[in-house]
Amino acid sequence: MSLLDRTSENTFNTAANDTLDRYGVTLLTGTDFDKFRQYAALGRPEHTIGAPFDHKVHDMQPSKACWFVGLDRNGDVMFLHALRVLPTESMTVASYFQNNFRGFPPPDMDIDLDSSSYRPGPGAFNMRGRIVYSGETWIGGAPGQYRGTGLSKLLGQFVLMTALKELSADYVVGLIAAPDAYKGLCLRLGYMHAEPKALRWVVRGQPDALEGVMVYMSAADIRHMLDLPYQEFASLTV
Repeated sequence: MSLLDRTSENTFNTAANDTLDRYGVTLLTGTDFDKFRQYAALGRPEHTIGAPFDHKVHDMQPSKACWFVGLDRNGDVMFLHALRVLPTESMTVASYFQNNFRGFPPPDMDIDLDSSSYRPGPGAFNMRGRIVYSGETWIGGAPGQYRGTGLSKLLGQFVLMTALKELSADYVVGLIAAPDAYKGLCLRLGYMHAEPKALRWVVRGQPDALEGVMVYMSAADIRHMLDLPYQEFASLTV
């Protein structure tokens, strides 16, 4: 079980609350994925919740999954995120995704699963234990209102802290579209490691395949990131 130092947690919560108050954001967490779908439909009506978070297919009991929703001053949805413990058992992340990557396709696309592929990087071969999958990441708002302000970093770190504290993660892994990853989204969400070209999704009717980047953090990485003095953390979130 991965533990979080109480002092680091309290310091982070102080910085988080100050920053959320500044932007007028109320952060909700829960485990009822019917409720999450309702929030997602309000914030992203054109979006379909991806297969990895289909609570009618996967084990999404409270000890194995949770979600995050951010509301703005008007009560409108401006942030979505979800976590789920993967049933990796004794397998490495590499072995699990080699057998199961087709269950993590980009939503709302006609993917040729037979022609798509997963290529693990070195990190994936070393990760085993309690693996938490992070996905359904979305930040709304007008251009410049939230994105590019440092708020995404705070929200990303809150998600990682929750994975460690509530889901006892040994590792957190996520999949990010290459254009977003190369623009720095993985860093803004707090991830220290990325494996490019991990996934190749073939979309029917499109000449070029989509590249997916696998990002990940170990429990030690998360504790390290959260163990910053308050002033240093605050300087990263303004």
